[in-house]
Amino acid sequence: MAKKLLTILKKFFRFKYRMFVTIIVTMKQIQIVKKGEVVMKKLFALLTLAMVLFCFAIPAQVFAAKVLKLGFGDPINSDQGAIAKQFKYLVEGYTGGEVEIQLFPGSALGNETEMLQNTRSGELDLCMLSVPNLSPFSRKINILTFPYVIKSMRDAVTITTGKLGQQWNDILQKEAGIRIMAWTYSNFRHLTNSKRKITSMADLEGLKVRVPQNALMIASYEAWGANPTPMAWPETFTALQQGVVDGQDNPYIVNYTMKFHEVQDYITPLHYQFSLQPMIIGEKHFQKMDQELKDILVRAGIEAQQYCVLFQMEESDKALQAMIDAGMEYSEFSDEDKMIEVAKEKVWPEYYDKVGGKEAVMEVVAELEKAEKARQAQ
Repeated sequence: MAKKLLTILKKFFRFKYRMFVTIIVTMKQIQIVKKGEVVMKKLFALLTLAMVLFCFAIPAQVFAAKVLKLGFGDPINSDQGAIAKQFKYLVEGYTGGEVEIQLFPGSALGNETEMLQNTRSGELDLCMLSVPNLSPFSRKINILTFPYVIKSMRDAVTITTGKLGQQWNDILQKEAGIRIMAWTYSNFRHLTNSKRKITSMADLEGLKVRVPQNALMIASYEAWGANPTPMAWPETFTALQQGVVDGQDNPYIVNYTMKFHEVQDYITPLHYQFSLQPMIIGEKHFQKMDQELKDILVRAGIEAQQYCVLFQMEESDKALQAMIDAGMEYSEFSDEDKMIEVAKEKVWPEYYDKVGGKEAVMEVVAELEKAEKARQAQ
């Protein structure tokens, strides 16, 4: 009798805790009013709708003690670390601590390719990785890395939620055997270098820029006159430090948490590539889980994804200012419109067939334009 009563009490308090966490996340959203001239609350519409659908759908459940490992490449104080910690907090809260999420930052469980393979097989429970590392399993996913397809944070949310978000998940479940649980919004990949101040496309001539093994990124820099150098992520800091490459591009928070300001002198905002890192789980591994746990993981992913947008809005500019305060010189492109034109004229046509055809790209562009028009009409 005592054991049964204890079980009932545990269920009751877990239910109350889930309500509390949902309220806290919602309050955080309401606190965000403006960023510059853009009202940012609307950015959460699709994510909030998805969260509400799960709000009271998860029944209380007593879970067998379970540990799930989540690996990622960036430091724990990065944007990947932020979404990972929030996901851990939510899952452990919703299960009363009976499911533990163990975090392994800094490539502790291998590079992204190794973590991807281990997640597909179920050897690793979850991992976060960049979109280019998914391209061997799906050509179409590389549309997300087309230069200047994503033009804002709003576009990034639109392209990873709703109709388009479901499209990527369906493709990867079918072609790669993985499921996207959440998206890390790491923002645009801004350029750093140790050679010279960059103010125009001409200043990129001959600059050796570290890039991941992504053909579209390589082609973009080549079209602008730079010398892109593919390199594994764990090797990047040392390569910059030793002058093997002159520069690299990554979002401000990544640049700061990786301490690139210690080995780079100049930073220039660039908007050709919005860095997205999905959190994934092996589909077969996911389907073996109890339905209650699956529901909780899905909901925690949605809410952690919301939190990641908040984290970017609050921390990105702080990271830039910290790097400037540390001695980096800031400058802007005077002719990025020319770089956009070059990318669309020289790079896009070369890669249409490699991502499912021009029509596939234009369908995504049309959805983004449709969403933007709808926002402007509100």
